[in-house]
Amino acid sequence: MTATGLPFDDIRNLLRELPPVDEDAAGRVRASLRTGGGEGRLGRLPDLAAWYSAATGRAPGLVARPSVALFAGTHGVSARLGIDRPAASLLELVEEIASGAAPVSQLCGANDLGLDVFDLALEVPVGDITIEAALEERDCAATIAFGMEAVASGADLLCLGTVGAQADVSALALLRALRTGADGAAEAAPEETALAEEALAAHAGYLGEPLEALRRLGGREISALAGAILAARTQKVAVVLDGLPALAAAAVLRGLNPAALDHCLLADSGFSNEGGFEALLPPPVCHSGTRDPAGLVLAAGMIKSACKVASGAAEVAQRQTAAS
Repeated sequence: MTATGLPFDDIRNLLRELPPVDEDAAGRVRASLRTGGGEGRLGRLPDLAAWYSAATGRAPGLVARPSVALFAGTHGVSARLGIDRPAASLLELVEEIASGAAPVSQLCGANDLGLDVFDLALEVPVGDITIEAALEERDCAATIAFGMEAVASGADLLCLGTVGAQADVSALALLRALRTGADGAAEAAPEETALAEEALAAHAGYLGEPLEALRRLGGREISALAGAILAARTQKVAVVLDGLPALAAAAVLRGLNPAALDHCLLADSGFSNEGGFEALLPPPVCHSGTRDPAGLVLAAGMIKSACKVASGAAEVAQRQTAAS
């Protein structure tokens, strides 16, 4: 079924007109690493540096302002999982991050990363997707637009994830609806899988268009993540993703434009083992096995280091050229 009205039109237009990533910049980075003799012995670091330059258009490109943005929202379906006070339980996690007690907060402080947590109307859960749509189209479009504000911090590497796991059922359902091959089955508890299947059955016949599937199944976090990913692309900001909701948001965008994720990488293998996520994105940056937003910081450190090595190689290549 096609979309139901006008609110999504601006989103579709943006996705049709996405700027391509800069493959020439990536090529220059690889060339300087080959000249410096580093490309063959640095493992994946050259790939990460080339990807960052392609995403940002800078060659070499140093990561100067990495930042983590996390989105928190509540879901009507959470009651089916025995979560009696979804807003209160999620607010505790948000406050832990804000106080600096959470691992992601500590790692961001230690590694000079910015950290923002976006509270998406925690007291107002989206609809129970097993019986109704999560959001109306206008509300979904507004939440996508809100997510675009994540780039306002001026980050040149934006690390995106969620707080808690309340969006996982929605993410599972959405990934399956979009037939990405990344259905998250390896990570899902049986009750989550059962609820995702209920949701798919409840909305059968209405999930053929990605944005319509998003507003029916996705909820606020996934909608906001989609907006953040999209805005980052238009602003030439590289993106690292972590968690099932972020993958579901990415799948929505790729469903509308196959090149929509060229500026994105997965952070960590903790949630992606055996999940088929290579259907959406390249292999994860890190393999620490963590299932926490802290994995975003670890991945950012790897990318930052890769870019530093590439910048050094470019300086060596320039000196050699000048001396010859």
